[in-house]
Amino acid sequence: MAEWAAKRFWKDTTVAEADGGFTVHLDGRPVRTPAKMPLIVPTRALADLIAAEWEAQEGAIDPNTMPATRGANAALDKVSVQHAEVADMLSDYGDSDLLCYRAEHPRELVERQATGWDPLLDWAAEVLAARLEPRAGVMHTPQSPEALETLRSRTHALTAFELAAFHDLVALSGSLILGFAVIEGRLSPEEAWALSRLDEQFQIEQWGEDEEATEAAEIKRQSFLQAALFYRVVN
Repeated sequence: MAEWAAKRFWKDTTVAEADGGFTVHLDGRPVRTPAKMPLIVPTRALADLIAAEWEAQEGAIDPNTMPATRGANAALDKVSVQHAEVADMLSDYGDSDLLCYRAEHPRELVERQATGWDPLLDWAAEVLAARLEPRAGVMHTPQSPEALETLRSRTHALTAFELAAFHDLVALSGSLILGFAVIEGRLSPEEAWALSRLDEQFQIEQWGEDEEATEAAEIKRQSFLQAALFYRVVN
């Protein structure tokens, strides 16, 4: 995409109504996606967020500082043209959900997982109508086909923009249930991220912190929080 390689070439960044939503103009010219599609988003809030990212660019354009723009690009160029495939891929997380695979020892970790994760499985059974069962150990045991189909239907019902954000929430946490807990308001993004890192945090407490692993985890945490914000401003 030429915009990514270029230096800032515009003076004014504005938001404008467009057919089907809102877009961002640079000196009056609409922004396009890497696939050259018009970057039209469903809400003014998302358009404002994207415009703020473009306005903040100085010198060379840095896509790493533009998560909302990247999310919109992904929704338009990728998810919208393969919605079913993306939804199916994310739905498959339900059969190997992080919250269902439990340690057999030590007792402190077993109890910590039960305390943190059991309420989310109960919530999913009640609110999402999908009961997933925990398993001890790492060997895969299939979940109920009925529960998985319910979660699949809910995932397919998301719009392309919602699914783009949901992708990161699920893939980064390793949990379909945590992704739903965030978008349904059961957990804050920070709470969900902490629960996804329960095992890692326990290991840090036992053996100490690895600087490189901590830095990598922080990058993922920021991406997780950005995905949650993207979902919120889409609705």
